[in-house]
Amino acid sequence: MENRKCIFCGHDIEPASGIIYIRKDGNVMNFCSKKCRTNMIDLKRAARNVKWTNEYHRIKEMRKA
Repeated sequence: MENRKCIFCGHDIEPASGIIYIRKDGNVMNFCSKKCRTNMIDLKRAARNVKWTNEYHRIKEMRKA
């Protein structure tokens, strides 16, 4: 099985679950939940500014060091 990661929050997606979103330009985006899809597509939020994403915590750790 192919391991996929959520493009927004960075969590692993279990096989046979998640949402696949394909843009008009052919770019494929994998989301683990509707929460992630809504935040990125509808609300146009950046993952680095949302506290529950892996990218936010990675940037926070870089600032500490």
